Amino acid sequence: MNLLVALDLSAASSDVVRAVRKYAAATKAQVRLLHVAEPNPAFVGYEAGPDVVREQVALEHRNEHRLIQEHADSLREAGIDAAALLIQGPIIEIILKEAEKMPADVIVLGNYGHGAVYQLVAGSTCLGVVRQTTLPLLLVPVSKT
Repeated sequence: MNLLVALDLSAASSDVVRAVRKYAAATKAQVRLLHVAEPNPAFVGYEAGPDVVREQVALEHRNEHRLIQEHADSLREAGIDAAALLIQGPIIEIILKEAEKMPADVIVLGNYGHGAVYQLVAGSTCLGVVRQTTLPLLLVPVSKT
């Protein structure tokens, strides 16, 4: 079994990884952790020069890479076959593309359970994936931290 686990790298990601650890151990699943990072900015603000913006984005990506690798390391320490990916781009599109490429048997997402107004204004990664995939989903309820 192959699990694609999309992480936003918030504090709630630890809840998702804990649930995945139990599920993967029980099913002997291969786990691929995925974080979709924001694409590089297409413009530079008036106050910040291009070098400052590039350095800040690079620092954020290094931190995100370190965090997702730490989550993969924790799974490997538990005897689970795990790998980590950090890809820039549109979140839902990348999740679906990586699930197909893997190929994943199940997509795992953390679900914050935001209300209808939030969904209307901000949208939802979970909802977008649900609407566009034919794969089974494992939604892990997480706290709004």
